[in-house]
Amino acid sequence: MAMLPKRVKYRKEMRRVRDRKATKGNYVAFGDYGLQSLETMWVTGQQLEAGRVAAQHFLKREGKLFIRVFPDKPISKKPLETRMGTGKADVDYWAARVKAGTVMFEIAGVPEAVAKMAFVRVAMKMPVQTRMIGRRVSV
Repeated sequence: MAMLPKRVKYRKEMRRVRDRKATKGNYVAFGDYGLQSLETMWVTGQQLEAGRVAAQHFLKREGKLFIRVFPDKPISKKPLETRMGTGKADVDYWAARVKAGTVMFEIAGVPEAVAKMAFVRVAMKMPVQTRMIGRRVSV
């Protein structure tokens, strides 16, 4: 089932698009390896769920998968061949705002080769270009 919030303050939102690089959530925080977005785009809840299922299926209950983004933006769409006016359309799906540099998925507890193969499968499901990054070690 696609991810969506339990409650929201406002049912419908404006379609603002800010094409900037991520300043928050752009490093590996929880796992050992992360899948980082290289483009700015809306990622739907269904796409995130498809990526999660692909990774879990490949990992076969070993390691831990973290999803760092959540679809909290309602996207509305009018039906085809509808006249203009009559108000704003109903919510069609929920999307996560993913900026360039945002870490979308993280994996912990598996070797680098296994994480890379799992992220290849996740990247196939995503609408953005991605790359795999590792945790920065600070001394």
